Amino acid sequence: MATLREHIRQSSGYKWWILGMIMLGTFMAVLDVTVVNVGLPAIMSSFGIGISTAEWVITAYMITMTVMLPSAGWFADRFGNKRVYILGMALFTLGSWLCGKSPSDGFLIASRALQGLGSGIIQALGLAIVTREFKPEERGLALGLWSMAAAASISFGPLLGGYLVDAYSWHRIFDVNVPVGLLAILLSVFIQKEWRGDVRHPFDWKGFAAIVLFMPLTIFALARGNSATNHEGWASPTVIACFAVAAAAFAFFIVTELRNPTPLLQIRLLGERNFGISMGVLTLFAVGMLGGTYLLPLYMQRGLGYTALMAGSVFLPVGLIQGVLSAVSGYMTRYVRPLLPVVAGILAMALSFWLASRFTIHTTHRHILFVLYLRGFGMGLTFAPLNLFSLKNLTQQDMAAAAGISNSIKQLAGSFGIALLTVVFTARTAFHAAHETQQTPQTYVEGVTDALTVVVWITLAAALPLLGAIRRKKKPRNAGPKSLR
Repeated sequence: MATLREHIRQSSGYKWWILGMIMLGTFMAVLDVTVVNVGLPAIMSSFGIGISTAEWVITAYMITMTVMLPSAGWFADRFGNKRVYILGMALFTLGSWLCGKSPSDGFLIASRALQGLGSGIIQALGLAIVTREFKPEERGLALGLWSMAAAASISFGPLLGGYLVDAYSWHRIFDVNVPVGLLAILLSVFIQKEWRGDVRHPFDWKGFAAIVLFMPLTIFALARGNSATNHEGWASPTVIACFAVAAAAFAFFIVTELRNPTPLLQIRLLGERNFGISMGVLTLFAVGMLGGTYLLPLYMQRGLGYTALMAGSVFLPVGLIQGVLSAVSGYMTRYVRPLLPVVAGILAMALSFWLASRFTIHTTHRHILFVLYLRGFGMGLTFAPLNLFSLKNLTQQDMAAAAGISNSIKQLAGSFGIALLTVVFTARTAFHAAHETQQTPQTYVEGVTDALTVVVWITLAAALPLLGAIRRKKKPRNAGPKSLR
């Protein structure tokens, strides 16, 4: 076995073994962002919980993953990439096993948080490992293949989750990760070489502690303010205190990151015009996109009576459309300004959410498919040109820090979007139930569509930061000599 391992490590195919291992881990980590959406109604029924509690099954994972995305690199450089990557896989696999055995909703949420820690490490180190193993002229192909793992999980995650929930139970959407995770750990132990960076700066514990306080408290306050068990509502001292501490933590994070020469996140990069505008767009876009995506499976299963498999199957072509259009829109930027397809994509997304906000209990399957295909079209037009525009004026040394900011913003904004839209959905469902005599599915659907109306405006607002950048300054025309009369 030792001889075989050394043969693989010394061969020209070593980097492809590493790429396959990283793709396997990335597929699982991204899969668990999407696969749970279609299983959420079954989890709610199993534990008898409402949506205000169930949202934590998703946001707990996203919050802890976000915390680890900018942090994992420092620990990998300090303790070794291989050790920390295996730790990430172990945490993810253990969290998956615990999720599948969860006896209560609280236990499931805690296990999902553990999963998220592992996922953040896997995703953060995956890019660094692939980039280091491949030569610059080979990185385009390698990173393209690596990104395919994430795209495949986005396309197949809801479908796989729906099949497992319908054929077995919601526990299986977590159990399936365990053998795959163990295989990925064994491959890493057997094949991967250790590598350690030259870390000379201390870890940014202040920034880390501030972000750990800010996000959970914000999400908790949003969920608690509209909870049925909170009779004081938004005036509750607990809600007010959480918002106050979260705001203080966020302000402290900004100040300490600007003063620290080696911060957790290089937020100074937001001062660069293109990058700052792009991150403003991404923040609003992620709030609407991830929040809206979370609502649609609930609408189909609770409102229309779809099975989990039926709800998951409608998302399959979305990732495929997005992947094809991403390549096309990236090619288009050779001939048109990058912001033009970005604006077109945002408008297409806003239109898809507006059409979704008109859904009823009588909406046909074909109409739902059209709306989701339109959404995939808009997403495909948006991301590649927006990435190109955002990185245009940054140096090569800033790329890793920029990627950390972009990933963190997307996950933080997505978590906030889920919490915010849950508040809107819960309040509007209660309003319709109190003022109408319709059956429960009707009031449930009306709550979803009211929340999707908010998504329309948030998505349109994502285009606002682009308005100033998209206008070209007109070149002054040289006036010719005036004719003398």
